[in-house]
Amino acid sequence: MIALRRVPDVWRRFDVTVQDLPLGLLLLAVSLLPAFQRHGTQLGGVPDRAFDAGAAMTLVLECLPLAVRRRWPAGCLALVSLGFAADQLRGYHLVAGTALLVALVSTGLHLERHRRATVLLFSAAYVPLALALSRLGSGEPVSGFVTFYLVLTLGWGAGAWLRSARAAEAERRRRVAEDTRAAERTRIARELHDVVTHHVTAMVVQAEAARYLTAAPDRLDQALTAVTDTGRRAITDLRHLLDLLNPDHHAEARTPPVGRLLTLVEQTRRAGQPVEFTEEGTQSESTGSADLVAYRVVQEALTNALKYAHGSRTSVQVHHGTKEITVEVSTDGSSSRAASPGGSGRGLAGLRERVDVLGGDFSARAETDGGFVVQARIPAGSPS
Repeated sequence: MIALRRVPDVWRRFDVTVQDLPLGLLLLAVSLLPAFQRHGTQLGGVPDRAFDAGAAMTLVLECLPLAVRRRWPAGCLALVSLGFAADQLRGYHLVAGTALLVALVSTGLHLERHRRATVLLFSAAYVPLALALSRLGSGEPVSGFVTFYLVLTLGWGAGAWLRSARAAEAERRRRVAEDTRAAERTRIARELHDVVTHHVTAMVVQAEAARYLTAAPDRLDQALTAVTDTGRRAITDLRHLLDLLNPDHHAEARTPPVGRLLTLVEQTRRAGQPVEFTEEGTQSESTGSADLVAYRVVQEALTNALKYAHGSRTSVQVHHGTKEITVEVSTDGSSSRAASPGGSGRGLAGLRERVDVLGGDFSARAETDGGFVVQARIPAGSPS
């Protein structure tokens, strides 16, 4: 059974000429059978002729070029057309005449260049053939020649339609691949922004504070330890993100474990930001991406508070419900610097997109007293 399953894969490895040859050989073999001789296409009414050496040459000319119908479609059509003309003019009327329709379909499908010129030349060549057959035969009506030409046109049209359908499918797949790559780049950019911005901001703030603690060795040691711990967490998160970018890595994206919000708040406090933290409810095991998005909302809001309202009182409130998670992070305007975040706004825009994907609501607004409030409602149970 395993060997049989591998047959299609092995067959596809052969050159297209080898793959296309069996059809031509099949038509040739059928045409040689006595029961099928003089039972092929008959155009123009030329009397039947017995199978002779000329019929054998005509048979080869009609069948064997089908082996190159994909590699050299125009050449295949030219040779098969010559064989078909000899077949009809000599009165052999071989079953191999069917090869003309196959060649037309293949040419309409695979011909890359000079398609219009090929159609015009083929149509022009059909006219003298029809006149010669009409003179040699028993008087085929004009309608018969027109009908046969329409059948041939239908064969070309079928090939052209298949070509268009394949091109449309290839374009669709290309666009899907581009959209997928763009979405993945956007996701990676968000993760890098969330991880790097928060940790680096905390390290910068902690390092700045350490400059003024040279007279207090204990506090200086604590500040430098906090910088070291933050750097290690940044390296750990970056390593995990780089692992996800590795094509051979199959780990799922992490969801921050229970307690990570408190760790995030403690890190911000060590950086000199007074934070009040309230977490209600119990984190569910089936919240999917909701917990990660909630974590990123708090992370981005605290990062902005450190950067643009350092020293201002900040409140973090998280409520885990059965159907949704609500997050509110507010910073008052007590600092000498404005609490409203500046910068590029990429972080808040990324948060809005994350929440929107899960069908939630997100808002970030400045208060009249100079403070800033970030709110999010994130439906729980969404797929990760």
